[in-house]
Amino acid sequence: MKKVLLVTTVSGFIPQFEMNNVKYLQSKGFEIHYATNYNMVSYGTDNSRLDNTGIIRHQIDFVRSPFSIKNIKVYKSLCNLICEEKFDLIHCHTPMGGAMARLAGRAARKSGTKIIYTAHGFHFFKGASFLNWMIYYPVERVLSYFTDVQITINQEDYQRAQNFHARRIEYVPGVGIDSTKLMKKEISDKNEFRKELGILKDSVCILSVGELIPRKNHATIIKALKGLNDKRITYLICGHGDLEEKLKHLVIELNLEKQVRFLGYRQDVAKIYEVCDIFAFPSFQEGLSVALMEAMAKGLSVVTSKVRGNQDLIENEKGGYTLAPTDVKGFRHAIEILVNDEKLRRKMGEYNQDQVVKYDIQNVKKRMKEIYNKELSLT
Repeated sequence: MKKVLLVTTVSGFIPQFEMNNVKYLQSKGFEIHYATNYNMVSYGTDNSRLDNTGIIRHQIDFVRSPFSIKNIKVYKSLCNLICEEKFDLIHCHTPMGGAMARLAGRAARKSGTKIIYTAHGFHFFKGASFLNWMIYYPVERVLSYFTDVQITINQEDYQRAQNFHARRIEYVPGVGIDSTKLMKKEISDKNEFRKELGILKDSVCILSVGELIPRKNHATIIKALKGLNDKRITYLICGHGDLEEKLKHLVIELNLEKQVRFLGYRQDVAKIYEVCDIFAFPSFQEGLSVALMEAMAKGLSVVTSKVRGNQDLIENEKGGYTLAPTDVKGFRHAIEILVNDEKLRRKMGEYNQDQVVKYDIQNVKKRMKEIYNKELSLT
């Protein structure tokens, strides 16, 4: 049986982003194995989405920190798995999953196993800390010697990777979205659904989608709202994470409880886009955000951080406004403009819908098929 091993640090990544690749490889007769830490779930609350997929699961006790002594055990576990199963291909994702899989797969690679690493956003980028550059850039350069195909998903990373030593450097436009499906309306009664979400009928609704973690930087939007002092605005935040209590405390401190709503992790986020007016995305770091692409497909105007990935997607003053992540005043001003100009919001939203088709899942599937076919000699 031909075999492929997928590796990520946390579970949930493959069912969230990679199932089209899984199905393609299965259609070509490959048995799919997935090594991850099933005790660290992301993009959901459990691992049930892997049920009935045909994916064979392997528990590896990954940790997020590159400095943890537990990485020795992770390395040995991966070495044993790769030695026992003799995979034709290892496709790894996420920083620690990608690093440990490439180190553990060195011997197998000499025996013919191909290794693909998809970087969903290098930790070194324009604006990253000096420490990030000191640690992660040289590590990635070294690991590239053990990489057959380095896949990047934004233009900055693609240009940076040209200095690496992977046998091939490829650009793929993200993990893709079904833009045709997303552009179709799912809600017949917008006002009724708004009411369910606690949005006042005449409110201008701002939405953010993303984990409540420092990198997503939700606090900037909350602080910007305080400066606006506009009771017409409702701000919805979809996601969960370690900063939830801290962000809720900030909302109380700024007396914004009536305007900011934490909706938690939602399965119906596609519907929520439809009842909102502005998408806010002030992240410090991104690869190529699915949430941002979904918001574009739903025809929302955007206020976002001027960082790698986001700049690939949003053209300043055409699809929205791009600002420094910590520019609270700038975000406040951009939000104020959009809140008071419905026509501009609509124009920017239409522009975003035109632009996002470049990142449609069909384009991504085509590129991934080309890469897999070449590495695995498929027809």
